[in-house]
Amino acid sequence: MKWLVFLLVLANLLFFAFTEGYIAQVPNPDTLRMNKQVRPDDIRVVSRDTPPPAKAPVSTEATPAVSAAQPPAEKPPAPAEACLAWAGLASKDADRLATLLKEQFADFKQTRRVETSTVKNWWVFIPPLPNKTEADKKASELKQLGIKDFIVVQDGGSKPLAISLGVFANEAAAKTRFAQVRDKGVRSAKLEPHSSKDAVLMEARGPGIKRQALLDATQAMTTPKLEAKACQ
Repeated sequence: MKWLVFLLVLANLLFFAFTEGYIAQVPNPDTLRMNKQVRPDDIRVVSRDTPPPAKAPVSTEATPAVSAAQPPAEKPPAPAEACLAWAGLASKDADRLATLLKEQFADFKQTRRVETSTVKNWWVFIPPLPNKTEADKKASELKQLGIKDFIVVQDGGSKPLAISLGVFANEAAAKTRFAQVRDKGVRSAKLEPHSSKDAVLMEARGPGIKRQALLDATQAMTTPKLEAKACQ
C-alpha cells in the first residue's frame, strides 16, 4: 500500500516536471525571464547592434545669476560753452548782430558795451551844414575848387552833415592838408584833434555745438564782415 502511494506521488512529480519544461526540452534561460516579466508591452528597444549615444555631461558649476537691476545709463556730457567777441563795431553793425542773435541764436546770451578809444587823430573838416541840401551844395563847391578827397558825414556820424577833408595820425600832416584847402579858398575849414569814434564790443555766450553755425551766420552778413574772436 505504501509503495502504491509513493508511485502515485512520483508520477505526479514527473508529470509536473514535464509540463513545466524541465524534462525532454532544451533548457532556455530566457524562458523563465520572459515568464516572469510583469509588463512586457512597455519594453522599448533603444538600439540594435550599436550602443546608444552618450548623454552630455551635466555641468555642476553654478550658473552666475544675472542681476535684474541694470546700472543707470550715464548722461552724455553737456556741450562746452562757447564765447565769441566782436570788437570795434559801429553802432549799426552791433544792432544787426544783436538782431541775428535774438532771432536765430536765442540760446546765446549777448552782452554789449561801448569802447572809447584813447587814440587821438587830427581832423580837417567843414562844420556840419544845416540840412542835406546845404551839404550837397557845399560838396559841389568843393568839386569846382578841385578838391575831390572829401566825405559828407552821414546821420550816423558824430557830426552829421559835416564834410570831412581828412583824418591824420599826426598834427604835421593835418596842418599840411589844412593849408592846402585854405589856399584853394575853403575858408570854413577847421583843424581839431579828434578821438577815434566810440566802438561797440559785443559778446555772445552759448552752447559750443552751435559755435560754427554762429560764425557762418555772421560771415554771411553784408559788408562789413564781422570778425569774431574768442572772449578774453
